[in-house]
Order: sequence, then structure tokens, then C-alpha cells
Amino acid sequence: MTTQSTDWQARQYTLFEAQRTRPVRDLLNAAQAATARTALDLGCGPGNSTETLLDFAPHARVIGVDNSADMIDAARKRLPDVDFELADISAWAGEGPFDLILANASLQWVADHETLLPSLVRKLAKGGRLAVQMPDNLDEPAHRLMREIAADGPWRDKLKGVERTARYRAEAYYALLAPLCASVDVWRTTYHHPLEGGVDAIIEWFKGSGLRPFLAPLDADEKTAYLERYRDGLKAAYTVFDDGTALLPFPRIFIVATR
Repeated sequence: MTTQSTDWQARQYTLFEAQRTRPVRDLLNAAQAATARTALDLGCGPGNSTETLLDFAPHARVIGVDNSADMIDAARKRLPDVDFELADISAWAGEGPFDLILANASLQWVADHETLLPSLVRKLAKGGRLAVQMPDNLDEPAHRLMREIAADGPWRDKLKGVERTARYRAEAYYALLAPLCASVDVWRTTYHHPLEGGVDAIIEWFKGSGLRPFLAPLDADEKTAYLERYRDGLKAAYTVFDDGTALLPFPRIFIVATR
């Protein structure tokens, strides 16, 4: 992995850092993160969620875990005093106990929540909290277009199976966690992010997240063609205001489970 690639990945994800960080602030506030003395940031990315966690709990001992070397490198540069580990977040061997386990926009990439979430609860101290936030936007036009274009083009074989299709309902999470926890709070919020730059800004947003598995297998010409079709689809699906701003609706599901 080149330094240029690492730098690009970190810059791409943090282009819209203020908008991406707002949900984790809302989650940490609901999870009473200020009381935590030991915390795990599971899927820490480039460290923006970890930094936000430290804003809430500046004296906590925090461990950050991510399975992307690019993201861990960026996180270590950002927060050199924090212990960051490169590991598969679904099989991280640390035991805790933790006052807080934060999983901000990471578990949607991990399979088998029926096994994973109970295992995370077991890593909590008594009274500790599991705080989870995941995009719930697979039915939004921006994601539907990714799948439709992938399935209808010369790249269809390359892109077969790369889409994220797993969906979990709030009722399923409650039923899974309630027998294991003293309390479980689940809710859904739709943020409406104003993005300067119209549909091109929407593309840049998803280049740092949802588009990555679709673009990674393609060569340069295929990427250009894919994104041209994606841009045309976005123009038909989203309103761009006279000042060039596009409003991106972004539903997210939140969970705070207390052991």
C-alpha cells in the first residue's frame, strides 16, 4: 500500500468530517460517554470518532480497532497517544471489561450480528454501554443506483456480490439484546446533509464509503464510465438548489444497550 493511497483514503473519508461526526456526537451523548473510564472504538476509521469520544471522556483509556491499515495509519497520526490496533473488528480478541464500546458506522460491514453483538455485550463491565450507529440507507436512491448500475453494465461479473444487502430491523436488535442487558434503546434518525457542489459532492461523499467496494475492482476506464452513469442517475434523483447545494437524506439506526 503506497503512502499516496493511504493519504487519499484518509482525505476522502474526512472530506465531510463535520457531517459524518454529528451522528457519533448524538450517539455518545445518549450513551452518557462522559462517565466512561475504559472505552473501545470498534471500527475507528481515521480517528475522527475516537477524537470525538475523547472530547466526551478526556480521561478515559481508549483503544481503537480497525481492519484497514490505511485508516489505522491515519488514526495514529491524528492521535499518537491512543492505542490503535489493526484487527478484524468481528474477531478482535480483547476481553475488556469496558465501560463503553463504540461502533460508529462500522458494523454494517460485518456479518452475523446475532453472534457479534452478544459477544460485545460480554466485554462490557456491569453498567457498561454498547453504543452502535449504522447507516440505514440501502433503500435511498444513492445506494439503489450503485446496485442497479453494477448489475447492468460490462462490469457486472466483476461487481457481482460486492453490494451490502444485509438489513436489520429495530425489533430484531431489541429482541437480540434485551435478554442480555438491563436496558436497550433503539431509534432511527434521518439527517439531511447540505452538500456544496451538487451531485458531484454526493459522489465524493460515497467515494469514502459506499462506493468503495464498487469502484475497487474496476480499471480506470470502467471507473469513469461507472461514475458517469452514477452521476446521471443522481441528477434525476436529487434536487440541486440554485446555489449549487444538494440535500442528502441519510437515515441511521442507533442502539444504546446497557449491561
